[in-house]
Amino acid sequence: MHIGILQTGHLAGAMREKFGDHAALFARLFEPHGFEFSVWNVVDMEFPGGPGVAEGWLVTGSRHAAYDDLPWIPRLEELIRDIHAADRPLVGVCFGHQIVAQAMGGRVEKFDGGWAVGRDTYDWDGRGVTLNAWHQDQVTAAPDGAETLAGNDFCAHAALLYGDRMFTVQPHPEFGDDAVAGLIASYESTGGIPEELLSAARGGLGRGSDRRDIAASMAGFLKERRL
Repeated sequence: MHIGILQTGHLAGAMREKFGDHAALFARLFEPHGFEFSVWNVVDMEFPGGPGVAEGWLVTGSRHAAYDDLPWIPRLEELIRDIHAADRPLVGVCFGHQIVAQAMGGRVEKFDGGWAVGRDTYDWDGRGVTLNAWHQDQVTAAPDGAETLAGNDFCAHAALLYGDRMFTVQPHPEFGDDAVAGLIASYESTGGIPEELLSAARGGLGRGSDRRDIAASMAGFLKERRL
């Protein structure tokens, strides 16, 4: 299956040297599922010709905010709506989760409660699902017609399902412990996140997550249009 990756940002510095870029993280995550990928750097105004050039779509994370006044953001929102209208499956992660919600009429804001950093557990249809998170913005109002699948006290809309067309998650199944450790090191040197949150994230390393299970769910959604 041919998946188009809409890359909405670039990893910086040592992170990019070690991991490649956001698209490379997803290619490794989905390696067991037999996808073929093409990448469009929409953050650099590189857009596909339309929804039909791939069989399914993935929108990555980004350092940018969905509400930033940047020329590629409204164009990406239009493409997301076109993909939905064309009945092509789409998955989104973190910024991807947020921009899909915004494109479909939801609300994204910088959360008053601050940052979610590192390992976090969500109530997912009555079971606990643990993933690595790294965000301050979040979906504060889901679009009409979107079903909230997962959340916790910090993030009410951590996973959203738009019928059989789009499935998005706020945390990062593509982030293993090595990526989180890299982010911790980066923010230790640049600041911006309280040290107690970085310390707690450091303490979560090596404790495992459900990232492979959620990756399988996302792959299954792209292939079969259901969870």
